[in-house]
Amino acid sequence: MNKKLASLLAAGVFSLAAFHANAADKVTLQLKWVTQAQFAGYYVAKDKGFYEEEGLDVDIKPGGPDIAPAQVIAGGGADVIVDWMPSALATREKGVPLVNIAQPFKSSGMMLTCLKESGVTSPDDFKGKTLGVWFFGNEYPFLSWMAHLKIPTEGGADGVTVLKQGFNVDPLIQKQAACISTMTYNEYWQVIDAGIKPEDLVTFKYEDQGVATLEDGLYVLEDKLKDPAFKEKMVKFVRASMKGWKYAEENPDEAADIVLENDSTGAQTEKHQKRMMGEIAKLTAGSNGALDEADYKRTVQSLLAGGSDPVISKEPVGAWTHEVTDEALK
Repeated sequence: MNKKLASLLAAGVFSLAAFHANAADKVTLQLKWVTQAQFAGYYVAKDKGFYEEEGLDVDIKPGGPDIAPAQVIAGGGADVIVDWMPSALATREKGVPLVNIAQPFKSSGMMLTCLKESGVTSPDDFKGKTLGVWFFGNEYPFLSWMAHLKIPTEGGADGVTVLKQGFNVDPLIQKQAACISTMTYNEYWQVIDAGIKPEDLVTFKYEDQGVATLEDGLYVLEDKLKDPAFKEKMVKFVRASMKGWKYAEENPDEAADIVLENDSTGAQTEKHQKRMMGEIAKLTAGSNGALDEADYKRTVQSLLAGGSDPVISKEPVGAWTHEVTDEALK
């Protein structure tokens, strides 16, 4: 083969490779929190090539204490975000038109974890106590629950004192609060790892109290869905993501390892991530990615039932769609 032909062929191969590289549709996903097994399905989908198979180049951006996913997407920094529905619906009412396109999490992992010695044995015992609550959009399920119980959140003997809790368990360890906010898959185990025995704790899962609201859904901006190319991209993204979630459920240890490989901070440990993945699998179990309308209605009713201070003031319109999952799950 002469040199000219060889160089032409080589150039053709490289241009073809460049074409394939450029052909992948870019998608930016903003997570609600730092890299951990809570988001294993997305990391698995990327690691296993599920996104690549759909022709997608997905950039997964970790969150953190100073990152509000709704603000990121409103500012054009993401195509799709992971958020809790109370936060998303409150944000929508304030003018950022978020739409739920998929719901990988079927159950809520949120709970209040209390020291037994504080005398809390049932929700009736919350009155007069200090309770640790996360803010930045995470306070809505708690405020909704207190409204259901008709317990004021301004303190006093008949109310609760709300302690703005950092994203740690210090207020319980240091006994500044009788109860703190924890997730079944994360902070609860931090309390245990701090040396407090399970038998010295009382936990109240929002799911068991009948006030659970939907967590970790996928949201996009409403006007973006009017673009058929964007919608098709989201169909591919949801299909590959759910493939990642189901793989993670069935292979929890491998999924935890993949998460660890993606943790550029090096902050996560194998023990914690494997334990977390085991708990996360319980929350995604039973979901194929499509939002269950009954779960949505329960969340909305819970948020509307806030007495004089509801999380949302009116029934949302257009806050979710099955258009993406109907296509993705065919």
